[in-house]
Amino acid sequence: MARHQHAPLRPLTAAERTTLEQIARARSEPAERVIRAKVLLAVATGAPFAAAARTVGRRSGVAVRHLVARFNREGVAALTPRHGGGPPVRYGAAERERILREFRRPPDREHDGTATWSLTTLQRALRRAPDGLPAVSTATILAVLWEAGYTWQRDRTWCPTGTARRKRRDGTVVTITDPAATPKKP
Repeated sequence: MARHQHAPLRPLTAAERTTLEQIARARSEPAERVIRAKVLLAVATGAPFAAAARTVGRRSGVAVRHLVARFNREGVAALTPRHGGGPPVRYGAAERERILREFRRPPDREHDGTATWSLTTLQRALRRAPDGLPAVSTATILAVLWEAGYTWQRDRTWCPTGTARRKRRDGTVVTITDPAATPKKP
């Protein structure tokens, strides 16, 4: 005999049921989202929590109960896993946007000391800025750039090959071209 369910699943709306069915069938969704959608659909058809867990190869009816309670509160957003351990997230959305804003800004040769961003020059600029991030690491910057869809080195704009800007003693800046340098390949 099944035990009384502490927090039964609320009735699903038509849109929620359609979304859960699409996610349960999807092959491109993360596996955890698919499993959670299948569990919720099993509970919606009247299966006890333990039986719904067994339908997807899990054993814990208590975990299903927690998922159902979260779904009752949050809706379909409960399918997405939250932070699952490890150190707490140090840089939130605002800090990540600050890193991307600095990256999108073209560097100033005088102030930043470079014509193109590298991870260390970007780190230095972020640490020196008054609204910057004083302890940001190059690994964090690289992770943020990857999440934003940037691939470092491949999309990076380089200085023209064989040219350099030199400052003379009298203060004039000249561009020097090395005739022996091979041109950049297209």
